[in-house]
Amino acid sequence: MPADLDQVLDVAAMRAAEAALIDGGIPAQTLMEVAGRALGEWARRLGSGRPVTVLCGPGNNGGDGYVAARYLMEQGVPVTVIAAREPLTPEARTARALFLGEVHAPGAFPAGAVLLDCLFGSGLSRPLPDDLFALLTGLAEGHTLRIAADLPSGIEADSGAVLNPGLPTCNVTVALGAWKHAHYAMPAAPLMGALRLVEIGVAAVPGAARVLAKPRISPPAPDAHKYKRGLLAVVAGMMPGAALLSAEAAQRSGAGYVKLLAPARPEGVPPTLVCDVSDLAALADPRIAALLVGPGLGRSAEAAARLAAALSANRPIVIDADALVLLRPESPGMAPRVLTPHEGEMAALEAAFGLAATGTRRARALALAKAAKAVVLLKGPDSLIANPGGDVIVSPRASAWLSVAGSGDVLAGIIASRLAVHGDAFLAAQEGLWLHGEAARRCGPAFTAGDLAAATGYALSAACP
Repeated sequence: MPADLDQVLDVAAMRAAEAALIDGGIPAQTLMEVAGRALGEWARRLGSGRPVTVLCGPGNNGGDGYVAARYLMEQGVPVTVIAAREPLTPEARTARALFLGEVHAPGAFPAGAVLLDCLFGSGLSRPLPDDLFALLTGLAEGHTLRIAADLPSGIEADSGAVLNPGLPTCNVTVALGAWKHAHYAMPAAPLMGALRLVEIGVAAVPGAARVLAKPRISPPAPDAHKYKRGLLAVVAGMMPGAALLSAEAAQRSGAGYVKLLAPARPEGVPPTLVCDVSDLAALADPRIAALLVGPGLGRSAEAAARLAAALSANRPIVIDADALVLLRPESPGMAPRVLTPHEGEMAALEAAFGLAATGTRRARALALAKAAKAVVLLKGPDSLIANPGGDVIVSPRASAWLSVAGSGDVLAGIIASRLAVHGDAFLAAQEGLWLHGEAARRCGPAFTAGDLAAATGYALSAACP
């Protein structure tokens, strides 16, 4: 079975995957050789041959470090090895025995160019002892380039928890075999630096989460017209500015026709946007391919009635913002849904659906997706997508400048536009999240939500073959 380079594994799945490789005839020592030599090559390349300090722990992560140190010596790179603890596993002891250079006990903190952190990897579940924390931070302060093997030491792999406050930030983290959830989860993700992956032959694991990938968005068919490309209706409320922002983003994201359904014509409607003030009678139009409800909706009884009408239309729908707070398990409609909560809205949904707000963000999103029978895009600096079938997509870190008012309205509009194009809620959420991040990248720093909406068309061009 071929290796899968986009999957994200928890600790148990990674251990099982490595065990499967060993059971298939690849010795554990060979896997360590592959991983360690790749680490050594990254240290040599990133450090341009400058001296490397390798900090080795007692487990197989430390064994990888001894292999890396041996490789660096073979390449003529000056290397200093510090054994934080004596090796405990058979593979780590063998790797140390094969390293013919001097191994130093913890003591003074040598300064140098490159620190390769092989203290602990993905199996850590409790804080580093005080002496090892002091050793790690002291070495980090004395080196200009810091590389982590698999994960920075002091990180819990499945949750992304930072087990020791004050851990140093790495410049590069080299994942071994597969991505781990902590590579993309807060609060650990900012400590990773740039992410790189060493492939050791891990096969595809059924049900594994995946990293958000650049979508392939096809241009309209040669015989397309505005209805074939998808009619999106945006249900506005008493605060129409957010809905207008969503509609602008939607117009630039592929739908052939975007219509604003408003109780009264708001100021500032551009001539390119159709505004229907026939209240919600337009929801009966059979040509509507998808709906968006929530941005600027409000939370009044009238807003709840507008949400109920939108859900009763039984069209594929994106439910955002205020509509998420109003949504209930007994709300009407069975069409495909995308829910786009931020943390506060997520808590409201969990209360409404009788769910415990505990566990990782991944587990919480999956629980809501199953309870609500909807795709859930849980927004934040570590956004992720879950569907009722148990599939999870994790997003690489996007621009921190996305933390601006109106950013979520733009995202909702993009997702709804993609939903109108093809009707696949899980795919629309993925396309929308990627386009949102790409639009932010193209905007640069300190942009407005309007700038973000305007850049969506340029992001779309990057996804078109």
